[in-house]
Amino acid sequence: MNSLTAFRRSGSLKGFSIIRSTQVADADFWPHDEHLPVYSSSLPAHHEAIGSSFDAYVSEAYKSNGIVFACIGARAKPFSEARFLYQEMDAGRPGVLKWGEGLELLDSPWPNAQTGELLFRMEQDASLAGNCYLTPVGNRLRRLRPNWVTIVSGVRGDGDASPFDLDAEVLGYIYHPKSSVQGHRDPTPVFLTPERMVHYSPTPDPAAQWRGMSWITPVLREIDGDTAAMKHKLKFFQHGTVSNMAVSYPENMPLDTFNEYVRLFKLHHEGADQAYKTIHLGHGADPKMLGADMKQLDFKVVQGHGETRIAAAAGVGAIIARFSEGMQGSSLNQGNYS
Repeated sequence: MNSLTAFRRSGSLKGFSIIRSTQVADADFWPHDEHLPVYSSSLPAHHEAIGSSFDAYVSEAYKSNGIVFACIGARAKPFSEARFLYQEMDAGRPGVLKWGEGLELLDSPWPNAQTGELLFRMEQDASLAGNCYLTPVGNRLRRLRPNWVTIVSGVRGDGDASPFDLDAEVLGYIYHPKSSVQGHRDPTPVFLTPERMVHYSPTPDPAAQWRGMSWITPVLREIDGDTAAMKHKLKFFQHGTVSNMAVSYPENMPLDTFNEYVRLFKLHHEGADQAYKTIHLGHGADPKMLGADMKQLDFKVVQGHGETRIAAAAGVGAIIARFSEGMQGSSLNQGNYS
């Protein structure tokens, strides 16, 4: 008997019926709540699931954008240095901090891990998904991928109730992992009671009752802009500053001659290794500069403004994230950074 069936038969969800889980197509991007997974057509409880593009946040933001990576690191590293201790209370006043029985699981949450790795994982998931889920399994903690967890909420015994009713509560969590091995079936969904789940969501989602939101969501455009700026800079160096040049040739130039001129020009002047060479043109060729170079575009300032907005959304600021715009003015910044 799996935990879904056992929980239903225990009467804990009186008035609710869990039949089966169904899979829907992944959403194109996170904010599209209309694509959230539907786990049962006959379960009148409310489901709050993270959008199905968690992989996109990880691959397109965290792993592909150094600014996002730095901001999450600036949040997670000091957070991961905290330690769990008991504190005595003396007449309502905080007393001595001390270690005690019951903290072993937090000191060593899983094999070869310590508290720091647990806290780093919590902040990492909170930044990318807005939520971190942990559940005890034997003598260790298991981190659950946040996009595989759905919050089930409602009013016990009332199948028509809204999750926003005064009596509504979290009834449990459905963990539905996906198999990463081709040809293997997805594991069976597991229902976890609230007592078996640690749910960390430091930034609540105002449109949801129980779910958190990622700080990345409000600055998606800034992240896209920063990624595009990096691509622009890379192309600028790859093409050796000739990407903004046009060369016109006489109208009567034979096509074979034109193609040969183009081939030779690319061979000797494109690419960072060929940059800044003297350009020699013949046969009436007339070079013209198009657009502006990176200095004229004030590239550093444009990119720096986007970095600062991303750092502000992360709650670390450009100074703590050590971005160049935040380090301007040495005398002022020495005090700010300290």
